[in-house]
Amino acid sequence: MKLDLNIDPRSLGKVAVLMGGSSAEREVSLTMSGPGVLKALRSQGVDAHGFDPSERPLQVLKDEGFERCFIALHGRHGEDGTVQGALELLGIPYTGSGVMASSIAIDKIMTKRLWLADGLPTPRYVKLKKSEISRENCMAIPDELGLPVFVKPPHEGSTIGSSKVEGYSQMQEAVELAARYDDEILCEEFIDGPELTCPVLGEGDTAVALPVVQIEAVGGNYDYQNKYFTDTTRYLTDTLSVELEREVRELTLAAYRSLGCRGWARADVMLRKRDNKPFLLEINTSPGMTSHSLVPVSAKAAGISYEQLCMWVLSQARLDGQVPSKQG
Repeated sequence: MKLDLNIDPRSLGKVAVLMGGSSAEREVSLTMSGPGVLKALRSQGVDAHGFDPSERPLQVLKDEGFERCFIALHGRHGEDGTVQGALELLGIPYTGSGVMASSIAIDKIMTKRLWLADGLPTPRYVKLKKSEISRENCMAIPDELGLPVFVKPPHEGSTIGSSKVEGYSQMQEAVELAARYDDEILCEEFIDGPELTCPVLGEGDTAVALPVVQIEAVGGNYDYQNKYFTDTTRYLTDTLSVELEREVRELTLAAYRSLGCRGWARADVMLRKRDNKPFLLEINTSPGMTSHSLVPVSAKAAGISYEQLCMWVLSQARLDGQVPSKQG
């Protein structure tokens, strides 16, 4: 894989690193991803400044002459198409996917529908609305999907509000937890096997998948705590055969293109232990950029440093309808 990593910082202009925001993932964005990206860009000579859209109106970006934005926001109002739409109206190019792809990818149920329509493998699921929560409906879900079941709010990330249900007695509690964060609840067939992730850089036919990362969390529980605040989770590359690595990368590229993503993103995949079949879980269009994050781990395996990754992603910032940069 070849990317043009020789980027003149002066060509990037005045840059706002959007961090914080108002989602349930505000803390990670404000204290980890955002500062990490800001430090990296400044170390490369970029005129970069932190900007929290929950504390200052986005119009300030236009008033103060910012020329592009690195979106280091996570979750709602950060990667769901809303801030992207506002930046479109302001005419300020931004990193990552456009309005439509962002709004689809944040919705795990809509994402699954599109993947299934395109013949891509994703775990079987049942959708519940808040108004449909009852003991009878909750108990019917394991009958349809089997046990274990994974229950999650479909518009949140970082496993917030998510539960692995091992028995019928846990089902209603898990659904009610997810309902605290969302008006819909996604109940998903549990795929038993290794958890993988695969980042993508670029757009359309020229997009490339980076090395697959296998996640090994203590007790197999890759939750919010183990994602961001412990050093016991292991992130491994080169664990798959050449053929299986290729298969997961090609599947990830197909999933990325199916949603119309651009710039960069990261797909989460489960590898079924009994037959090594990969299943798509979701795509993150504004991936984490913390010291524990998966895209930097994968990029490093491809010979790309954290700083180079940030610079390349920033160099691809654009508006919907603009011609993509030829860099890469």
